[in-house]
Order: sequence, then structure tokens, then C-alpha cells
Amino acid sequence: MAERRKRIVVVGGGAAGLGLCRSLSKRFRGTHEVTLVDRNRSHVWKPLLHEIAAGALDPNLEEIGYGGHAARWGYRFFQGALERIDREKRVVVTEPLLDEDGDVLLDRHELPYDWLVLAFGGVSNDLGIPGVNEHALFLEHRVQADRFRQKLLNACLRVNAARVAGQGDATLPIVIVGGGATGVELSAELVHAARSLRSYGLEGFEAEAMRITLLEAGPRLLPALGEDVVEKVTAELRDIGVDVRTDTKVTEVRSDGVTTGDGEEIPAKLILWATGVRGDPGVESMSDLELSKLDRIVVHPTLQSVTDDRILAIGDCAHCELPGRDGPVPPRAQAANQMADHVPDVIAAVEAGRTPPNFVYRDYGALVSLSHFDAVGTLMGNIAGGRVAIEGWLARMAYNSLYRLHILSVHGKIRGTAQLIANRIGRAARPRMKLH
Repeated sequence: MAERRKRIVVVGGGAAGLGLCRSLSKRFRGTHEVTLVDRNRSHVWKPLLHEIAAGALDPNLEEIGYGGHAARWGYRFFQGALERIDREKRVVVTEPLLDEDGDVLLDRHELPYDWLVLAFGGVSNDLGIPGVNEHALFLEHRVQADRFRQKLLNACLRVNAARVAGQGDATLPIVIVGGGATGVELSAELVHAARSLRSYGLEGFEAEAMRITLLEAGPRLLPALGEDVVEKVTAELRDIGVDVRTDTKVTEVRSDGVTTGDGEEIPAKLILWATGVRGDPGVESMSDLELSKLDRIVVHPTLQSVTDDRILAIGDCAHCELPGRDGPVPPRAQAANQMADHVPDVIAAVEAGRTPPNFVYRDYGALVSLSHFDAVGTLMGNIAGGRVAIEGWLARMAYNSLYRLHILSVHGKIRGTAQLIANRIGRAARPRMKLH
């Protein structure tokens, strides 16, 4: 009788989870069965969400269908949301899958595993501030980006109608809370959108009608970048009309604006909360895995859970402290991708009876795109003492290369190159803004 193939279940189809399923299927073909579990049917690369939110990108042309990707690379896809992990039976239980009318499509389901990899990311950190979850918008996945875009376009149409009717002072105030990459990039993308709307039929909409305020509680924007780069970013944002305020804490979020620590009330029709991510609080009820204070799964340096060696966690849902490093590995895309590359080595080592290797995190720097205005960043390496600040065309080229690397990682070299060519042709042929 043929030996049963071992079962690897990956929960979470973000960029790291998607690339991991492809590499696991390729490496363990014939000996392991790989299954991806995700509540959605398709994936959109997270760094594109600010462009989708501002209407600069059509998500339907960028998404990757899990079913098609699974069929192409030899793994299984199961649509469902994680409900709980039964470590004794070694099964993951998914919630019933409902359609848009609330009717059951698939009942609660159990998926057995020999190895379980948790890669479901995190959630926006509301910091315990009143009104955030009730009144703010978030930008962690495609549904939220689509929702922001629709609210943005509706608000722009109202302002345009008011201005055409003679209310020349009608404005659209937008507050973005959080001076990290998401907040900075969305601010610049919104300015570009405001300058483009007149060309798309909103004849009464002037660029200055959209008033963008970017609030950061810390002393400066983009803490992952160097001081000189941050100064340039801040100056560029202010030059294009963004009201940048640092050392400004938000103490309350209301339906019509936010209140700051010094008592100022800043009006807003749209509020975007982008103060970073934390682990999903719901994880505590899903399992008995040890969690950090921010509800991230605590793992050994090998990425194996400290509670169960057969469960690994990667990306934003993992709390990983490495020898010789202060603090846990940061919740960044490059860290998640590097963790995904490490997982197959751990599984292979354990199954061969060897000690699994420790994960090694390499910080390659950070890049920020200011829409069509500029791109800046810091690259890490063996050049100029290990840190190089770049800007302009070089930073733009480096930033665009991240997307190319993502496509190649997910689709492979041949299909990935074809996809990049198709995307380039498609972008040249379609409108620059998605207004529906």
C-alpha cells in the first residue's frame, strides 16, 4: 500500500502565503499535499492598495485567482475563514461559507494537517482610541480599498455638484492618521487624483477642493527611513498641498472629524486609519497558541510556534525574536516573504531528523512612492557603510522592481514575465483612473 502523503495546510493567501504554496508544492511534489485556505477567492498585492483606494488602479486587472493559481502549481485551494485549530486532532476548522444573501454555500469544514502554517496577517491597530472602528476606514485588504474608493468618488461628486451649483467654497476634507508608508503614499496618490478629476468629467472640481491632513503621533514620518530622506518626503508632501502634522496624537474619532491631544477638532468627510497592524484579537479564541501582548503568535527563531512544533507562523501574525536582535522581527512585507522562503527548509529538516535552522532576517531598506511626484527610499547593503539613500528615477526603478519580484515569485519566471508584459500593455490602453 502506498504511503499517505503528508498534508501541509497554509492559512492565509497574502503575498507570502501564495508564494509559499507555490514553493512547497514544487519542493515536496509527490510526497506532500499542500492546501491553501483563505476567506477570499482572489489576492491583490497589499502595496497596491493605496492606488486602488485612490482610483489609480483597477484591482480586477491585478488580482490573482486562488483557484487558477492552485491548479497551475499543483496545490489545493479551499475557500473559508479559520474558526479554530484543534491541535489534538490536528485539524483546522473553517467557518460556514455564506453567500451575499446569508445562505450557506459550504458547511463548517475540518481540514487535517501534518504541518500547519499560519500566514493570515494582522489587523489595523486602533490603539484603544474611541470611535476608530465605528467611524474610520482602513486599508488592509481589497474590500477596504474598494470601499474607500467608492466613498471617495461619491464625496468628490457631491463637492463637484455643489461647486457647479455656485458653492465655490465646497471642499472635501480628508484626514489620514498614521505617517507610515500607507499614510504617506495614499496622501500623495490622493493629490494626484484631485488634480486629474477635471479631466474625467468633474468640471467643477478644483484640486484645492480636496484638503488632505496627514497626522503622525511621533516626531517624524516614516520611522523606517533615515532623517534626510524623511525631511525630503515631508517637504514634498507639503509642496503638493498636504497638511503634514507630526507630534499630533488623535484622542477621538467622530463621524465628522477627529480630536487631537491638544483639543483641536479637525473636520473630515473621510478618515483613514493607518497607524500600523497588530495580531487579530480573534486568534485567542481560535486556539491555545501562546500570543504576544499584540496578539501575535509567539514562535521560536525557527518560526515554529513555542506551543506546537508542527505549527509555524509567518508575517504580521508572527512574533519572532531572534538572537542578537533587539525586539521582534518587524511586521513588514520583506520579512513575511523571507519567512515564507524559510518554511520549506524547516519542514525538510525536521522530516529528515535534523535540527531545523533558525530564521535570519535581512533588512534591505524601505522605499516609498509619492505617486507621480517622486519616489524615495533607503537601501541596505555593503555600500557606503550599509545604508544608501536614493531618490528620483533610481528610487522609482527600485520601487517598481518590488512589484516585478512579487509577480515572478508568485507566477514563476516564464509566466511572471508574460504577466508583466501583459500588465504593461494593459496599463497603456486603459484610463488612468477607475471612476466606477
